[in-house]
Amino acid sequence: MKNLLKIGLVAAGIFSFSQSQAKTAAKDTTIGHKVGNTAKKVGHKTSQIAANGAAMVVDKKYEGKCGPGGQTVYINKYSHYYYVNKRGHRVYLEKSQLKDKRM
Repeated sequence: MKNLLKIGLVAAGIFSFSQSQAKTAAKDTTIGHKVGNTAKKVGHKTSQIAANGAAMVVDKKYEGKCGPGGQTVYINKYSHYYYVNKRGHRVYLEKSQLKDKRM
């Protein structure tokens, strides 16, 4: 019985010592942040390329005019003018917002 008690006390001492000496690992959040930002950039570029490809196939390209930042302008089947932004979203324009394309 005495030996069992000694073993229990030694085990409890070792356990408490190991818990007091344990250190938490510092997490490096910058790596996760960089991966997240890169993933967003890749996703936006993929979306932009897909949207431009779909617009080229389905809709007409408006020759001689461009968007506010020099973007290619497309006309859909409802005669709405739009361009595809950096995130791959369609941005609809009024005819007054269109600019002449510089050649």
